[in-house]
Amino acid sequence: MLIGHIEEIVRHPVKSFRGESVQETNMMAYGLYGDRSHTFRDDTREDKYLTITQFPEMVRYAAKFTGEESILEYPKVEITTPEGKLVEWGDPALLTELEQKSKRKVSFLSYTPENVPLGAIEEEHIQLVTDASLNQLQEQWGESAVDQRRFRPNLVLSLKDKIPFIEESWFGKNIKIGPEVVLRLNRHCERCMIITVDPDSSERTPSLLKTVFKERKNNFGVYASVIKTGKIHVGDEVHLFS
Repeated sequence: MLIGHIEEIVRHPVKSFRGESVQETNMMAYGLYGDRSHTFRDDTREDKYLTITQFPEMVRYAAKFTGEESILEYPKVEITTPEGKLVEWGDPALLTELEQKSKRKVSFLSYTPENVPLGAIEEEHIQLVTDASLNQLQEQWGESAVDQRRFRPNLVLSLKDKIPFIEESWFGKNIKIGPEVVLRLNRHCERCMIITVDPDSSERTPSLLKTVFKERKNNFGVYASVIKTGKIHVGDEVHLFS
C-alpha cells in the first residue's frame, strides 16, 4: 500500500552536530551511510559520548561529508563552527575549543563503514517522522514553527493521507522505500531535553517538551530497523506491508 514519499533524508556525520540533508545515500545495515559515525568521547564519564544534553551548543556545529561514499572508508568530514570557521574532523583546535566550551575532557572517536556499531543512534538504526505529525504538533504547541531538526530524524515522510501519528499504528510492519530498501517499524521514540534546544541559537524552549509529554506521553517519531539495504533518494515512494 502506497503511504507517501520521502521528503527529506538527514544524516549526522558527527553525533550531536547539525546533520546534512542529502538527496540520496546508501542505507547500510546500521542505518544511513555514515550516520553518527564520528563522535566525541566524554572522558569525564565512563563509556559515554559528549552530546547536546551536556553541551547544547553542539547543535550549532554543522558537519558534512566531502566526497563520494565509499564502503572502505568515509569521506573527509568538514565542520562549520558557530563562528563560520571551516575545520576538518581531527583538527586539534576543534577538540580544544569543545573542551573549553563544554568544560569537559573529550577525545575523537570514529568508525569505518564496516565497523559502525549496529544502532548508530544508540537506540535503533533509523528514526522517522511524518509531515502530518509535525503539523499536528505545531498546532498543539502553538508557540512557533516546529523545526524538524529539533527531533534529529533520519527520514521525513510526506504522507499521502495526512493522518497525524498514523505511523504509531505501523509497529511490527514493514515499509519499502524505492525499489530496494526495507525497514521494520519497531516502537515509539521517547523524547528528552534535546528537542528543547533551538537548532540555530542553542537556546532552550522547555515548553516544547512539556507539550510532547502532555499530548503524546513523551513520544514523537518512531524507530525502525534495517531489513534490506540499498540506495534511497528524496522522492522515493514508500509502501507499507506486513
